[in-house]
Amino acid sequence: MTAKLEIKGVSKIFGSHPKKVLKNIKEDMSKQEILEKTGHTVGIGNVSFNIEDGELFVIMGLSGSGKSTLIRCFNLLNQPTDGSIYVDGEDITKYNERELKEYRQKKIAMVFQHFGLFNHRTVIENVAYGLEVRNVLRATRLEIAQKCLETVGLKGWENKYPDELSGGMQQRVGLARALANDPDILLMDEPFSALDPLIRREMQFELLDLQKKLKKTIIFITHDINEAFKIGDRVAVMKDGKVEQIGTPEDILNNPVNDYIEDFVKDIDRSKIIQAKSIMLEPNAFINIKESLNVAIKEMQLNRLSHLYVVDQNQILQGLVSLDDALSGLEEERELRHVIRNDYETAAPEDYVRDLIDKTIKTNYPIAIITDQKLVGMIPKENVWSSLTPSVIK
Repeated sequence: MTAKLEIKGVSKIFGSHPKKVLKNIKEDMSKQEILEKTGHTVGIGNVSFNIEDGELFVIMGLSGSGKSTLIRCFNLLNQPTDGSIYVDGEDITKYNERELKEYRQKKIAMVFQHFGLFNHRTVIENVAYGLEVRNVLRATRLEIAQKCLETVGLKGWENKYPDELSGGMQQRVGLARALANDPDILLMDEPFSALDPLIRREMQFELLDLQKKLKKTIIFITHDINEAFKIGDRVAVMKDGKVEQIGTPEDILNNPVNDYIEDFVKDIDRSKIIQAKSIMLEPNAFINIKESLNVAIKEMQLNRLSHLYVVDQNQILQGLVSLDDALSGLEEERELRHVIRNDYETAAPEDYVRDLIDKTIKTNYPIAIITDQKLVGMIPKENVWSSLTPSVIK
């Protein structure tokens, strides 16, 4: 993948003489020590990492960890005290006023926690506001705004006012407004934290669905580890202005780098985080439906298996054959397609372990993992159960 953003040695220090504090950060003094010694507050200290193009990257941490300070450096609402931020290879910290204005209008947009809507404007006028600032013709901006409202599921609400909408709908308006400028990068600063739990979960799933269609680079801030692990392709965990660990949710769950991360994730429900694709095996035990029962029996005996999945020439799953059924079919001079069975369970690579547990109980066979009806993997029962404890993801 290609890096969309490269964050190199970025620090943000609040106080009267922030530059003088940089040496303390380089000496690896703690945030508290610097505050006591200098009276300056370290928002973020010497942070470096990359965010890939099209990635949904989550930055999480407790209050005061520096996550919101950091995300505001990406659109220069916070000017870094030190370091560089490269977007598509250009250091935005060096932008002049004209370049910065163009960057904010065309390349990056932000969705805020408390919606930030204009109550005296209709929904569609709110969505079109950024285009209005850019002097886009009214007819054009309303057309774009209409398409964005349809994208977030608000068709029919164009002429309502914000106070006529629920919290979740208002947040959708905020998201549509950000999308109207067609930004490459979407910043989302705890956008769902003000919503009721049920609406919050709905918005999380809607964001994931939207990302599948739009493939934007999304940087999402949250203090909720469950939310972070549910939606993030990768997650950066922050503490005291520093990044403690970056990785996929599975990486962080199974390989915490220190006691802080280990304590942070100890109460996570792994069944809601780990996906089938992380624990499935290669589909190396299968047979083509055109083969004979003799071939199927030999394949099972050779690999010491009691069953095989059956596919066609396009790898589309046709069923399953057991050794007992194959032997009986051979005696009765039947063909493979006559003895295949369908009492197995299937799942998609994106399904979570919690969705696999009932299926594991119902079947005697490994769960078949399919994409577009094609067999792409299989999960033995023991992999499902063992995934609920640490150290199983390789």
